[in-house]
Amino acid sequence: QVQLVESGGDSVQAGGSLRLSCAASGSPISSNCMGWFRQAPAKAREGIATISTDGRRTVYADSVKGRFTISRDNAKRMVYLQMNSLKPEDTAMYYCAAGRCGAYGDPQLTNDNYNYWGQGTQVTVSS
Repeated sequence: QVQLVESGGDSVQAGGSLRLSCAASGSPISSNCMGWFRQAPAKAREGIATISTDGRRTVYADSVKGRFTISRDNAKRMVYLQMNSLKPEDTAMYYCAAGRCGAYGDPQLTNDNYNYWGQGTQVTVSS
């Protein structure tokens, strides 16, 4: 069992930056691919960033590519999401998730790969 707690969400103006953190407890996460997802009101949950077990491979949704960076520290059981150049359309509840990797250990943004989820942290971006 893995427990995940997100933090770092806030209200910021467009163009600003935030760093989200995800603290894991329970079982080690070193064998899990980790991901960040978000859900805006009345919209489906969207996978936005994922990282391999060793942190060397990452995958991003087109909507955040070039602006967001996912990273992890397995020794500290932490996962981070650095968000730059924030836009109003980034407003959402952000969730950290742990799960299985794809073939050859590739991180994937597929919801079904993830079986542990945090409670979320709210990010609001105003124009």
